[in-house]
Amino acid sequence: MGKWAVAHIYASFNNTIITITDLTGAEVIAKSSGGMVVKAARDESSSYTAMQMAGELAEEIKEKGITGIHIKVRAPGGHREHSPGPGAQPSIRAFARAGIRIGRIEDVTPIPHDGTKPKGGKRGRRV
Repeated sequence: MGKWAVAHIYASFNNTIITITDLTGAEVIAKSSGGMVVKAARDESSSYTAMQMAGELAEEIKEKGITGIHIKVRAPGGHREHSPGPGAQPSIRAFARAGIRIGRIEDVTPIPHDGTKPKGGKRGRRV
């Protein structure tokens, strides 16, 4: 059994950020975001970009001797969107395809226990 790490995937509708840390979460081993891969801002959150990021990170962590990752998926959460953006699933698939063992996958989206008042006024955001 090789070395394990944790991949924190933050997937919003505007960007995807993947940070790979050690098991405690204190030491960052590698990280990547949508803007590091593509030129156009509109492509930062796309599923293709997420796959590219995960592929690059997979190579990087293999060089450092990591063979398996646990995954923590996070959406914006709070009073914003609770469902992860388009980059979450493809990045997990890309890690698997790159030959990295995947342990636990868990959702760590912050859920308010009635914190602050959401923006948008009394009648919400009218579209």
